[in-house]
Amino acid sequence: MINLLWLKTYCTLAELGHFTKTANVLYMTQSGVSQHIKKLEQQLDIALLLREGKSFTLTDAGLHLYQSGKQLLQASDDLAISIKQDEAYVGNIRISSPGSVGLKLYPHLLGIQQKHPELSLDYTFAPNSSIKTALIDRKIDIGLMTETSKTNKLTSQCIALEPLVLVTSNKVTKINWQVLTKLGFILHPDVEHHANLLLSENFKEFEHIDQFTHKGFSNQISLILEPVSRNIGFTVLPLHAANAFHQQKLIRIQPLANPVSEGIYLCQNKNAFESTRNKQLKSIIIDFLGAS
Repeated sequence: MINLLWLKTYCTLAELGHFTKTANVLYMTQSGVSQHIKKLEQQLDIALLLREGKSFTLTDAGLHLYQSGKQLLQASDDLAISIKQDEAYVGNIRISSPGSVGLKLYPHLLGIQQKHPELSLDYTFAPNSSIKTALIDRKIDIGLMTETSKTNKLTSQCIALEPLVLVTSNKVTKINWQVLTKLGFILHPDVEHHANLLLSENFKEFEHIDQFTHKGFSNQISLILEPVSRNIGFTVLPLHAANAFHQQKLIRIQPLANPVSEGIYLCQNKNAFESTRNKQLKSIIIDFLGAS
């Protein structure tokens, strides 16, 4: 039977790639880390590391142990959690979502946390691909995505629809293809996807965003509409992001003939232990976004 203490030391070393950093993280001495690795190799009767001076690489066996060992350690942690007191508003929960959803949801969840001081909330803003990876690696408990995942490691359910909107400055009172081409486009990380969905349904001339003059780019969700508000260009965003902009009087959400929405999917690792806390927060999220 593999010693879980030695295994934890080994997996931490494999992840950090440095003996000193591993010792610091685990509050051990560097020699203590080396001893754990040596004992693990002796127990398994196989080399796990190829040492090259002060650096090392994982052997094939070492890589396999690292990948399987992480799952074993996580299962051990999940078991410890499951047999402890499991309350709805006690402990930490890790949530991640795209920026627009987060601008709407995060303040609401902070209100929940204020009412329950023993609840700890870690909220990250991230693109769909990063959320998917974080869920698979169990670095977050709940992920909100704007697309379904094809991997069988996750579960997902559509809990809400968020409209996509075309946003200009308040100086633009009439919208048509000529106005858009004259304004130019303010880009953001998801703009091609959003533009393809919304503009293709409303402008027969639209083929791709390269038809518009590039007027700027921002990857900060709260700043994407800053140049738009100054009439530098237009953009396409989810509604929650547009509604969260701090200078609403300076922008205009343009009415379009054919509304388009994208789904918001609540996703989880299907093999992760689901605490009462997770279930409660999930219910709160579904009720809040579903009613928005």
